Amino acid sequence: MDVLQLKQLFPGLESELYEEMAADATLRPVKAGDILLRVGQTIRSTMLIAEGVIKLYREDEDGNEFFIYHLTPGQACSLSFICSARSEKSEVLAKALTDGSVISIPPEKMDEWMGKYKSWYQFVLSSYRNRFESLLQTIDAIAFSTMDERLEFYLKRQVAQFGKVLNITHQEIAHDLNSSREVISRLLKKMESKGLLALHRNSIEWLQA
Repeated sequence: MDVLQLKQLFPGLESELYEEMAADATLRPVKAGDILLRVGQTIRSTMLIAEGVIKLYREDEDGNEFFIYHLTPGQACSLSFICSARSEKSEVLAKALTDGSVISIPPEKMDEWMGKYKSWYQFVLSSYRNRFESLLQTIDAIAFSTMDERLEFYLKRQVAQFGKVLNITHQEIAHDLNSSREVISRLLKKMESKGLLALHRNSIEWLQA
């Protein structure tokens, strides 16, 4: 990846850092459905998103997956910052939602840049903060909300990320919310009757401003 592309993805870094990233980072293409991190896998490099969308899940002992949040171009997997430096194992599942590419940075460079470049230090801290806030929102939705409230919260996050027409099935939503397709379909029809959305074949159109 060249310096211009890096500047567009990660604005505000030092010029020297862009040069080092171009020299030391590795760009890896991914296909929709590819598993980038598995629970229990040792993380050996940091992961930044160059193209596409990555979904992060928490997985229970029975293999059930619960959606946490998305990562999009210009964002980083905060967990990889910590775990790669210590060669620790992943506690989440990361899956490519679309075709795209990810940037891998060796942990020794991560450590070097933390002390050498203030902008990188701030980028890492900002990534931690943003992901922590997303995680708190997810926890609040689970702990303090009914399923219809969780569904509305989920859809609003999707709309903010991808626009008002969501190419997603009822089964995919049920999977992300660890619910059943029947429950999700019933709640979606209820929301449609309230004028919140319009249901189409394999897509949902959000109607609220």
